[in-house]
Amino acid sequence: MAPFTSLDIGNITLRNRIAISPMCEYSAIDGVPNDWHLVHLGSRAVGGAGLVFTEASAISPEGRISAADAGIWNEAQQAAWARIVQFIKTQGAAAGIQLAHAGRKASTDVPWHGGKPLVGVPGAWTPVAPSAIAFDVGYAVPTALDAAGLRKVVADFVAAAVRAREAGFDVIEIHAAHGYLLHEFLSPLSNRRTDAYGGSLENRARLLREVVAAVRGVWPQPRPLFVRVSATDWIEGGWDIAECVELARWLKADGVDLIDTSSGGNVAHAKIPVGPGYQVPFAARIRREAGIATGAVGMITTAPQAQQIVERGDADLVLIARESLRDPYFPRRAAAELGVKIPIPEQYQRAW
Repeated sequence: MAPFTSLDIGNITLRNRIAISPMCEYSAIDGVPNDWHLVHLGSRAVGGAGLVFTEASAISPEGRISAADAGIWNEAQQAAWARIVQFIKTQGAAAGIQLAHAGRKASTDVPWHGGKPLVGVPGAWTPVAPSAIAFDVGYAVPTALDAAGLRKVVADFVAAAVRAREAGFDVIEIHAAHGYLLHEFLSPLSNRRTDAYGGSLENRARLLREVVAAVRGVWPQPRPLFVRVSATDWIEGGWDIAECVELARWLKADGVDLIDTSSGGNVAHAKIPVGPGYQVPFAARIRREAGIATGAVGMITTAPQAQQIVERGDADLVLIARESLRDPYFPRRAAAELGVKIPIPEQYQRAW
């Protein structure tokens, strides 16, 4: 059945079209992933997914959402990821890493301590952003990036991509969604610059495209390169699907293989019509109008949903997030529901 057909993308073949979406675990120490991450991500590989993504992995200390975020800005982090990557791949899944910079949404507490912004307290740091506009009441006013700061962001993405390559990852995804740094540049609500990085769509997309080009320099085709976007800010005057389609056309020309299509995150109180598959139409439109492969994500919780998305041609890849937290073996359950036989680890075969 459709979700369990293979997918050729770049120089790899995914065993099926179900991917585990990047999900922050807020459990790293000094950015170093640990046994929690090994078990968490390894379980999803054993669970049958075709592609398993790490959480958003910071390219620099200041690019973390919280101090408990995983990162890939030093050798200790690279070595820890290499161990996890090796296990994921031994289970037949591809290993992907999402490279991220939190921008103005950095310096927050972990969710189970309230997730509030840390401002003027021990352990806090000053975020950076396209413009000196706080995300919301209570958040720090970020420092607007100057020319040197912009160069550092690009260089940090490149260094992270090199480490990802050395750690053995199969796929890199650049995080340009959810109100984090690269999305902040895209949206006119958070980007009020008057230089070459603000104003027109071409200018607002400049930093993301520079990052993509620079990463491609060390992660050359045909290695798969994804970009996660928010298709809309869900508010009048913000980033929208029409601009996102145009961006996707440019990114395709820049060497991006797939657009992982989410939404929102840049406006604190946007009214988002959340419901099953509510973001799928955005993935479908980008796929249709930009002529690039897409991934669909967002409240996809059942096998029939996944099947319909692929069969209708709305997306090439189905990304499962919270449903995989509830059930690490969602792909195996979906395969059983759809009457598809997929390989079972030798250790588990007596249960089938």
